[in-house]
Amino acid sequence: MKTLHLVDPAVRDIVASMKAFDPAQEPLATFRAQLLASYAQIAAPMPHAREERWVPGHPEVRVLVYRPHNPPPVLGAILYVHGGGYIAGVAEMTDAACVQLAEEYQSLVVSVDYRLAPETPFPGPVEDCYAALSWLMREAPAFGVDASRVVIMGHSAGGGLAAATALLHRDRGGAPLAGQVLIYPMLDARTGTPDAPVDNPSIGEFGWTRSLNQFAWRALRGSAAIPKEREGHYSPSLASGLEGLPPTFLAVGGVDLFLEEDVDYGLRLSRAGVPVEMHVYPGGIHGFDLFPTASAARFVADLRSALARLLR
Repeated sequence: MKTLHLVDPAVRDIVASMKAFDPAQEPLATFRAQLLASYAQIAAPMPHAREERWVPGHPEVRVLVYRPHNPPPVLGAILYVHGGGYIAGVAEMTDAACVQLAEEYQSLVVSVDYRLAPETPFPGPVEDCYAALSWLMREAPAFGVDASRVVIMGHSAGGGLAAATALLHRDRGGAPLAGQVLIYPMLDARTGTPDAPVDNPSIGEFGWTRSLNQFAWRALRGSAAIPKEREGHYSPSLASGLEGLPPTFLAVGGVDLFLEEDVDYGLRLSRAGVPVEMHVYPGGIHGFDLFPTASAARFVADLRSALARLLR
């Protein structure tokens, strides 16, 4: 454990005992089951709190809709994209978080149950998210939503899909979004390979490793060639230009494998004239906000402030 001394002291012992999933030794089904079990321990699914919809797509896309109690006359909206490395997870696992988002920000929340790789490689997952976003924008008046107050948000691979969907929405001439909230997003297919712009030896030992990262990106890529003009929809760090994207909140832990790619993306957004609020939380591994630490509390406060601003 060469970088354990860089991890937040408050969780160092817990992190030292964590066992990373090894895709070379364990079946993908194990990783998927472990992820769902972890989220169920944090907060059990809440089927009573949501409404299932199927929205137009190729094929149709399943979404879960969460509404606040006693909503105001006009709502903002959040399109939420769950994490899981593009290879795991279901929309239900973030029920509690989506309920909290709906209530705290008095907003409609739509969570996308996108198809997973490797069963559905690129462009399937991002096209699912785009279909859900397009549906939300079209149906905004029926939900009492102000279409100018729609934010796209995701954690980890969900953050990567949120970023890719924002690019796709821009490239297809969609109406401006109010913001994108990217929480330790998975953005760069090169990370962990010799093609990576930087190989930082101080990151990526815990939580989400280089080998797992490359397994997931290979699953998402599949066997088909990706056209040059679509590289950013696959891996947002490969996008040729970031102009015209919405105001961005970006957060990542200081020892997360995604540190370099996330900070680079934030800087590129700024250079492209996009308003950016970017935070690096010292000692944070991937998923640092799931631990009860001072850094996690700061992150929650920063996120709360940013969402309130973007949804106004």
